[in-house]
Amino acid sequence: MNNKKVKYPAATIAFYGPNDQLATKAVVGIIRKATADVDPLHKWMTTTGDVRRDPAIGEEIQLFLKKHKVRTVVSTEKIIGCQHEEGKDYPEGMDCPFCPFWAGRDRFTGEMK
Repeated sequence: MNNKKVKYPAATIAFYGPNDQLATKAVVGIIRKATADVDPLHKWMTTTGDVRRDPAIGEEIQLFLKKHKVRTVVSTEKIIGCQHEEGKDYPEGMDCPFCPFWAGRDRFTGEMK
């Protein structure tokens, strides 16, 4: 986020799911200035649909952005990987055993590696 048009604090929003169509996890990070790390980072998950279409989660995200006085929001255009966390939900360096769609796939392009 080195673009001079970015006003801080800024927020990043990324979506994750079992495939490239269903987002079951949203992650929002706050960046206070250009050289700062993301802090805080908050995650929302659902097991009953798509987080992008859940009004309660949408409202919580809006409140989170307002609480941190966010002036710029940068979001992914699409789902960028599975909702499980490498090293936490499954061993580092392996494909997620819960989301076979992402096995061998580049999470940013969606193409097979």
